[in-house]
Amino acid sequence: QVQVVESGGGLVRSGGSLRLSCTVSGLPFADYAMGWLRQAPGEDREGVSCISWRGDETYYEAPVKGRFTISRDNAKRMLYLQMNSLKPEDTAMYYCAARFGVSRPIAMSRQDYEYWGQGTQVVVSS
Repeated sequence: QVQVVESGGGLVRSGGSLRLSCTVSGLPFADYAMGWLRQAPGEDREGVSCISWRGDETYYEAPVKGRFTISRDNAKRMLYLQMNSLKPEDTAMYYCAARFGVSRPIAMSRQDYEYWGQGTQVVVSS
């Protein structure tokens, strides 16, 4: 049984930082590309950032580029998202997702991901 569990969300003031973590079990983590997506109230789920199965390729959506950093530790089966210079518009539920990645390009669309966590809430106050 695949389990994807996010943690690290919370309430932070504008300009602050948070580090999200995601742990994955039940699949060969090192073979899976990983992504962070988010969903604000009343909005569609959107991509934030993704990383290849080897960790050698990353992608960031324009709203977070230069402020967020995605990373992974395959030995620990962990995915991270360092979020700096947070803005109120970053407020959303953040989801960790897995996609079989060996010999496949990284992808950022919601439909590309096979396994999802329950999400961790991030609230940025102004």
